[in-house]
Amino acid sequence: MYPAEIVLPMKAELTDHGFEDLNTAELVTEAIKQEGTTLVVLNSVCGCAAGACRPGVLMAINNASKLPDNLVTSFAGFDVDAVKKVREYLLPYPPSSPAIALFKDGSLVTMVERHQIEGRPAQVIAQYLISEFDRHCN
Repeated sequence: MYPAEIVLPMKAELTDHGFEDLNTAELVTEAIKQEGTTLVVLNSVCGCAAGACRPGVLMAINNASKLPDNLVTSFAGFDVDAVKKVREYLLPYPPSSPAIALFKDGSLVTMVERHQIEGRPAQVIAQYLISEFDRHCN
């Protein structure tokens, strides 16, 4: 498990921009089962989370004309039970962090795995997310 002094500033990059911090399995279930769309970001300490995932997600939510109804995040290696629960909802996808998922009325409609984040610029991730928001969000 990562120490709080490392994780909390990385969590804040999303929670300071409206993401709800899901740190228990119960909060994950409540968030994903909500009506409407829910964007879930599995945050991580890795370089691709810092350089592409978090910036790409923030670019998307700041530039999209349609947004998910709910923005939530859990941190791999820190929010252990919450991340385990998120990964159950992401099956059959293998565990991945960072990862970005969009749920609509409790069903997974979009999944972005680490291998789709790593090595890509944040702008590419943002554009993809915006196109998915246009498809699935009101």
